[in-house]
Amino acid sequence: MQDYHYYLSEVLITEDALQRRIAELGEQISRDYAGKGELVLVCILRGGVLFLTDLMRKVTIPHAIEFMAVSSYGVGGRESNGQVRITLDLNLDIFNKHVLLVEDIIDSGHTISAVIDFLATRRPASISVCVLLDKEERREVEVPIRYRGFTIPNKFVFGYGLDLDDYYRNLPFIGVVDLQKYQGSEQGSEGAIS
Repeated sequence: MQDYHYYLSEVLITEDALQRRIAELGEQISRDYAGKGELVLVCILRGGVLFLTDLMRKVTIPHAIEFMAVSSYGVGGRESNGQVRITLDLNLDIFNKHVLLVEDIIDSGHTISAVIDFLATRRPASISVCVLLDKEERREVEVPIRYRGFTIPNKFVFGYGLDLDDYYRNLPFIGVVDLQKYQGSEQGSEGAIS
């Protein structure tokens, strides 16, 4: 695997911009859920981990965290096939609790919509979505996004939790993949489309 600079065509969102926006989201979430009951932040693995860890430090009210892993990728791994499979379920009972799904990126909306439907059967007090990156122009199903970090164009992105062939999740910024350099390399990325 090459150094990330080889695949980077541009920095779409800088580290400073990410951290500023995450602080704003944390403040808003803290205000909105203050005094409302138990709050559970549910991170969708693996891409959402960096976002969750930074966001939870900015949420000033008591909250629990949980994790889910969901698979919705077909052969090649770059585009969701719409078939959603839960590969890691919650351990915590969410009955009558406020659930905030923390997701790295949403485009078609099929995956997060299926997760919402799946969790709704457990009768939480509410289910809302907090997404870092919204590829709104690719939306195929309605998604009730309550908190949005950034609306981004339909570009193949990586960094800050989003991978390129399982690498570069550790980058502190969101970068755009140079598709000409990426063509012909190993296919598959969670960061492309979720």
